[in-house]
Amino acid sequence: MRTLFRLLGRGVADLFLHPWAQLLSMAAVTLVVFLSGLFLMALATVDAELSASRGETVYQVYWRPGTDMGHVRGQWEEMRHLPWLASVETYSPDEALTALARRMGETGGGAGGGLPGGLDVGFLSGKSPLPPTALLTFAPREADPEKWSADTLAYLKALPGVERVAASPLRDELGKAWRSTSRFVIWPTVGFLGVVLALVVGNTVRLTLSTRREEIDILQLVGARNWYIRLPLMVAGALQGLLGGGLACLLLAAMHWRFRTALNVPPLLLELRLPPPEQAALLLAVPVLMGILGSWIAVRSR
Repeated sequence: MRTLFRLLGRGVADLFLHPWAQLLSMAAVTLVVFLSGLFLMALATVDAELSASRGETVYQVYWRPGTDMGHVRGQWEEMRHLPWLASVETYSPDEALTALARRMGETGGGAGGGLPGGLDVGFLSGKSPLPPTALLTFAPREADPEKWSADTLAYLKALPGVERVAASPLRDELGKAWRSTSRFVIWPTVGFLGVVLALVVGNTVRLTLSTRREEIDILQLVGARNWYIRLPLMVAGALQGLLGGGLACLLLAAMHWRFRTALNVPPLLLELRLPPPEQAALLLAVPVLMGILGSWIAVRSR
């Protein structure tokens, strides 16, 4: 056990034996992981934008007849601040009756846009049997439109005095098409990127170990066991991959914090997204694993 800990400590100390070679190797690992992270960030941003709903849905809200209009108008004002609201049309009972009479006049040939036969609705002013109504049009950009639609519908139905809410389906063909095919595009792309990242990091670690070729040859000549030679090198390779990957992730997070809203202006309206946790974990796991594997292969090939 003491030998094991001594070899682990030697692996950490080996990072400082050839500082320039280790520094250049770590810089190469950091650069390739950072570039991979940028690609994953771009992929996550595109996925979020295409997955977000871009259609329109319309909610028609009916209050119970006789509901106090002061209270209803207050609710109308609150609705104007709902997220993703594109337009709102509100009708008091008298305005709803006038609009209905105008529509009936247009379809039934009424004079002056009134009821068929030229009847006037003015005598019903203040006595309209129609309920207060609001017509809300939303243009949401949500990754989960079904949840957003259910939450919005529940909010509107829970408003005091609301009797009924009618909703039109969300028209979002592009978002639905992308959501159904994204898994066949994203993960093969991530897998290919992981292979490229593994090859570059593995070769970088192996090239770094070339500076210790003489030391490895001497240890093999004096009869040192393979595990005695490999373990410190694998520890150094893992630490090199961890430090390079961690530094790249920090740079990626700093770039996201600084530029996340740089493209969030018309007509782009794009907000940079960090890669999902499972993809971000690859940026750390792949360099560490390839640091270990590269060290193993470098010794085995001697």
